[in-house]
Amino acid sequence: MTVLDSRPELPREGGGRRHEEGSDVLITDSGVSMSDVADLGAGRGPAWLDEWLASGAADVVAWRRHIHAHPEVSRQEHDTTELLAGVLRSVGLHPTVLPGGTGLICDIGSGERCVALRADIDALPLTENTGLPFSSVNEGACHACGHDAHTAVLLGAALALASAPELPGRVRLIFQPAEESMPGGALDVIAAGALDGVDRIFGLHCDPRLEVGRVGTRVGAITSAADLLELKLTSPGGHTSRPHLTADLVHALGTVITGLPALLNRRVDPRSGTVLTWGAVHAGQAANAVPQDGLLRGTLRTGDHHVWNELEPLVKDLVQSLLWPTGVGFELEHRRGVPPVVNDAESTAVLRAGIEAALGEDALAGTEQSSGGEDFGWYLEHVSGSFARLGVWSGEGRQYDLHQPTFILDERALLVGVRVLVHAALTALA
Repeated sequence: MTVLDSRPELPREGGGRRHEEGSDVLITDSGVSMSDVADLGAGRGPAWLDEWLASGAADVVAWRRHIHAHPEVSRQEHDTTELLAGVLRSVGLHPTVLPGGTGLICDIGSGERCVALRADIDALPLTENTGLPFSSVNEGACHACGHDAHTAVLLGAALALASAPELPGRVRLIFQPAEESMPGGALDVIAAGALDGVDRIFGLHCDPRLEVGRVGTRVGAITSAADLLELKLTSPGGHTSRPHLTADLVHALGTVITGLPALLNRRVDPRSGTVLTWGAVHAGQAANAVPQDGLLRGTLRTGDHHVWNELEPLVKDLVQSLLWPTGVGFELEHRRGVPPVVNDAESTAVLRAGIEAALGEDALAGTEQSSGGEDFGWYLEHVSGSFARLGVWSGEGRQYDLHQPTFILDERALLVGVRVLVHAALTALA
């Protein structure tokens, strides 16, 4: 068994590393040995999967803790990629690092039929505030979205599949970089040919609202398209006592801030789940001066693929109509982000069958469509697939949301995830 220290640079009293010689336990910052993590699907088979998890569960947890302690933001995931490649090579697999130098793909098995399993490996540019003994040692970066768990789950599934006596086809592992950057690292993966020959693709994402041991599935859109808007305004400027002699830039900003969302509500089908929210506004300093420039940024989201394709020209026309009477100049940048993740019915049925085989019928849960964006949608523009939500809430205490520096998860979900991915692949190839 190969177990990594969660904080390998931490010295112990008297020098040396905080890892017991000849031991397979992980030593945390508090000096307490890592406790066993319950395998909620133990005994459901196949036998080789049960056997691998019985011996490899601690590895999965240790990989997750190591990655959690050493987060790397989008397109900087070099150490994470090196770790993944090393573990895969240690069991005789042949990973290929993506052309950008981070992320990798790797095939297991043989045959014409191929199913892909994807995990994202990047962290967020946030400062962690969990107090965990394996908290981030990289200042300004942390795994507040659960990508460390996604990565460890897929790595565990890879080694479990590699231990199988025989597979009914090929399983392609996709360890994807830069999910947190627009328009998403999935485009780099696709450009590298990672979907060539793939019949279906599956992925999981941590859900802190869902109890551990349950997996949420949905036919149709499960996430939304997400675009970025940046509006720059210009004015000659002037004295606030004479706004009629200039173009009142702050008034124009306010017109767009309130007017654009209101107009979109009347021009877009409300059933599409389209929502515009402003996140930043900047203009001026002096109370008695009309500023010469201003900036407005926000996100525009929709759950409807057809609406997403029509939003860019619509927004441009609406902004122009709002600003024309003000006399303020403007420059609008509409950065198209990711499409909605739209699960097809057949792939979702395969995934649900895999979940039931892995954990039993009680593990199946429905889930709502989120307004959040997820670049897994790019894969589904090319191949059929399904994306599910992995319950990570312990069932007790506070539910910490994603993208919060306090986000934590129940590590029992790691082994649940391994079983779900393995059974999804087996079911798809059956």
